[in-house]
Amino acid sequence: MSRHQSLPALSEISSTSLSNIRLIATDMDGTLTRRGKFTPALLQALEDLAAADIKVLIVTGRSAGWVSGLSAIMPVAGAMAENGGLYFPPGNQKPVVLTPIPDLAQHRQRLATTFDNLQTQFPQIQESADNRFRITDWTFDVAGLREDELQTLDNLCQQMGWGFTYSNVQCHIKPQGQDKAVGLLQVLREYLPQYSPEQIVTVGDSPNDQSLFDRRYFPISVGVANVLEYVNQLKYQPAYITTAAEGEGFCELSSYILKSLHISS
Repeated sequence: MSRHQSLPALSEISSTSLSNIRLIATDMDGTLTRRGKFTPALLQALEDLAAADIKVLIVTGRSAGWVSGLSAIMPVAGAMAENGGLYFPPGNQKPVVLTPIPDLAQHRQRLATTFDNLQTQFPQIQESADNRFRITDWTFDVAGLREDELQTLDNLCQQMGWGFTYSNVQCHIKPQGQDKAVGLLQVLREYLPQYSPEQIVTVGDSPNDQSLFDRRYFPISVGVANVLEYVNQLKYQPAYITTAAEGEGFCELSSYILKSLHISS
């Protein structure tokens, strides 16, 4: 029997737990998007959550440059980029670098050298289009890589002193210890201390989201249904899972939360 069959459905969360939620920390690609796009239903869900004073914080692996523009025009309460590397506060402020990097130029050169070394064993890997807009990590496209190859890439990065993770879009060479949970915990501590763990739900769909499913820090976590593709590879698994996949799964979660508020009021 595969492990994911024991994951509780989203419908099993108590309405009391849902009515306590005040902050949703969510991945973007494959979690808010549907086939790579934002849908009208998703944008309406974000507006409805904002109207109910439930904040949404994007926690993505996308680049600093990409997230800077997107977070400024979406109805969200800020965004984190590069898998916990940077935080963009609401109000279009300058980003906060969460991973200390004393010399950025030297850091980028070391990442480039690491990527060149990986290419000697995996000549097919290609730098992602948004890599030039990154600060803390280096990315290449995940398409075409098998699970065993991804594990080999992980091992090679560790040997060279780097961390590694991947999503349904990209592979990331990153500083060791940089991940979504570490970054999110820092942001919560320094910028959003008013939220207790019971008031936060974390949401994701890919291996680079697995730290958001660590119940020591985030007791209420949700995987949208497409996380089942990876769930047996995850060190931490979501506490609950949606029926629908991708952005429709996020809308399902949003609907449950908003209904619980009406029930409790």
